[in-house]
Amino acid sequence: MQNEEIIQKALTQAMKELGHDIDPSTILVERSKDENHGDYATNLALKSARLFHKAPLEVAKDILAHLSEDAFLKVEIAGPGFINFFLKKESLGSILHEIIEKESHFGDGEKKNIKINVEYVSANPTGDLHLGHTRGAALGDAVSNLYQKAGYQVTREYYVNDCGNQVRHLGLSLRARYHELFGEECLLGPDDYHGEDLIAIAKSIKDEFGDKYLVDNEETERFFVRYGIDHELAKIKKDLADFGVKFDVFTYESDIRNHHEVEKAYEYLNKKGFIYEEDGAKFLKTSAFLDDKDRPVIKKDGNYTYFMPDIAYHYNKLERGYDLLVDMLGADHHGYINRMKSALMMKGAKEDTLACEIYQIVRVFKDGEEVRMSKRTGKAITHRDLVDMVGKDAVRYFFTERASGSHLDFNLDLALSQSKDNPVYYAQYAHARCASLLKMGEDFPLNENVSLLTLKEEGTIMKQLAEFPSMIQVAAKARAPYKVANYAQTLASAIHEYYQVVRILDQNNPQLTGARLYLLKAAKIVMENALSLLGVSAPDRM
Repeated sequence: MQNEEIIQKALTQAMKELGHDIDPSTILVERSKDENHGDYATNLALKSARLFHKAPLEVAKDILAHLSEDAFLKVEIAGPGFINFFLKKESLGSILHEIIEKESHFGDGEKKNIKINVEYVSANPTGDLHLGHTRGAALGDAVSNLYQKAGYQVTREYYVNDCGNQVRHLGLSLRARYHELFGEECLLGPDDYHGEDLIAIAKSIKDEFGDKYLVDNEETERFFVRYGIDHELAKIKKDLADFGVKFDVFTYESDIRNHHEVEKAYEYLNKKGFIYEEDGAKFLKTSAFLDDKDRPVIKKDGNYTYFMPDIAYHYNKLERGYDLLVDMLGADHHGYINRMKSALMMKGAKEDTLACEIYQIVRVFKDGEEVRMSKRTGKAITHRDLVDMVGKDAVRYFFTERASGSHLDFNLDLALSQSKDNPVYYAQYAHARCASLLKMGEDFPLNENVSLLTLKEEGTIMKQLAEFPSMIQVAAKARAPYKVANYAQTLASAIHEYYQVVRILDQNNPQLTGARLYLLKAAKIVMENALSLLGVSAPDRM
């Protein structure tokens, strides 16, 4: 049981004895900023004053009179009614035993019977991933990791937009490059794809099929579209896998359409009276729910708008039994949220069944100047360019250390530096420092007698370690990987400070040395757990 839970349990029992049953999870327990005010503090007495019709100070006294818990060295009332808890060293240090026993499973939440679908990246298979996709991949994967660590059932999903004009132009462009290899003029329109990557794909078609597809007809057009999609998607999958991002499910728009799910969704909405006609187009009454206006679902020419297949896709996810749908979306999707929530509510879903995380744009800077083009290609910096320049770890850490709604200026110089100013290096070095000390001290038996750990710096590390499980739950519910990055920085700071001010390996005091190494082993485990949530490695040597 974590320190916060011990205190919450004791307070819950005290409140019950005072005649009030409360949920322990509603009791706020925070680490004290000043060690003179104890290890932890709660404002329960202030919050319960109205409940008891007493002043907070009197409520605090009543709570203390009914408080019984062996873990506390002492409990004090401060200010207008705050309650401060001083934990016994063995109680504070008990977290170390749990960490070392559970290792990578430390911080795992209780299994929850809640199924969550997290959809992210979903880049059109028409070219290279850009930096917006990179941020979506880093955030989406970290959010999925957090949900899974917190005990939820998580499915990571990629939606492949393999229908519509974009992929049709991909096929036409690939066909033009294929014809070019046989000496014909390459005629590309303004909406076609001019990238050189299509030349390589066209060569692979020529090598495999020769001149089989030189005759232009519907069959060959479909071939070029599908061949182009498959090759572009394979490249995207590899780039994401190299980035540490893999998906459980790839859902194709073409399958949604081929199984007539779009028509079924439209028929359902029409039967429910949510669709009306105006000026030859069909509109969905999304303004009756959360949207600021109604949205077209069929254009005047009789074709579906992009919104209708998206509705069918989200209905498909509902039918697969998910309790929560999470969409990680780029900065241009703000208007999308309420219209899709409205469409889901028409299906009987609750307003909060869909949660959308909007992430902002990324800019890259070097020497104080914005870098827009890759030196290698002379074109816009792609996902692959950035990862090749600074490595997966730096990109994943920097792309998750800020809230998704914040603009991100990626500093190439900082990402490549080996200094305490580089947050990913700082965190990884703390892990490597623990590993190095454990290696150098391997002749000292680890000592589980945590009562020997009496220094302020040791208490700081133990309290920080004890916060890891509750931080996971909070970060998961908020879909906030940046909270994990903040945690890693705080823990790293405590480890580095400990190393600087304390003689950890002491030949003259093997018992104390063993206890300190026991502490560092626990710190190493938790740091690795934190970094893994962000998709960042935890090296033993740097």
